[in-house]
Amino acid sequence: MKKVKIEELHRDHQPEAIRERLQQSPKSQNISDAVLGGIDGCVTTFAVVSGAVGAGFPAGVALILGFANLVADGFSMAISNYESNKAQQEYADSLRQMEEFHIDEVPDGEREEIRQIFRQKGFDGEILEAIVETLTDDKKLWVETMLTEEHGIHKTLTNPWVSAGVTFAAFVVIGTVPLLPFLMMSLPLSQQFFISAGLAALMFFLIGVLKSLVFGQPAIMAGLRTLLTGGAAAGLAYLTGYILREIVGVAGL
Repeated sequence: MKKVKIEELHRDHQPEAIRERLQQSPKSQNISDAVLGGIDGCVTTFAVVSGAVGAGFPAGVALILGFANLVADGFSMAISNYESNKAQQEYADSLRQMEEFHIDEVPDGEREEIRQIFRQKGFDGEILEAIVETLTDDKKLWVETMLTEEHGIHKTLTNPWVSAGVTFAAFVVIGTVPLLPFLMMSLPLSQQFFISAGLAALMFFLIGVLKSLVFGQPAIMAGLRTLLTGGAAAGLAYLTGYILREIVGVAGL
């Protein structure tokens, strides 16, 4: 959780500040899309590079495979994220239509659902009946309450297009970094791979740190966790390429 100054905390919880804040629409956040795209982009491209180097392929092959996977996998991941968020929105819309239909057809049954939901929260007697009367007096509020309390659907839904765009951008930008050393053709493959590994490790660490700053978590630990995750994936790719080279007998192209 982010640390805030006590004075700022008290100021944000004054009646007028609370009223203004609650009148605003809930804000969606795309940091998770950026983190997911960045990590997966870096893992994907460096894993391809590691596998190619482990298999004994020259730098040009590693570069071609890396960029090909960068574009194809980035697009695929963006589409998947779009479809996932779109499906979530469509599911929420279908539930909203269903609840509106139920309220029109069996209002007493829907009122009883509201009553039992809030009874489980500890309300009873006149207070419970006042809550039921207040919520069911406004159909829109009634429907939104049913969506939240019965189905667990919240108001904040991510825009599928924005989510897909953020994922693709993070995937391509971060995923390009481990490929940059292979553009320096004058360097031997071993140095190119060493620099690529260092850049990939830096990207993994910085992504973890960025995530920690947004969510107020310990920066060093978050960076190291992300670094270990990406390093493990790259290590497995390199090992797989090396083993297959030995089994198949490929000594490079």
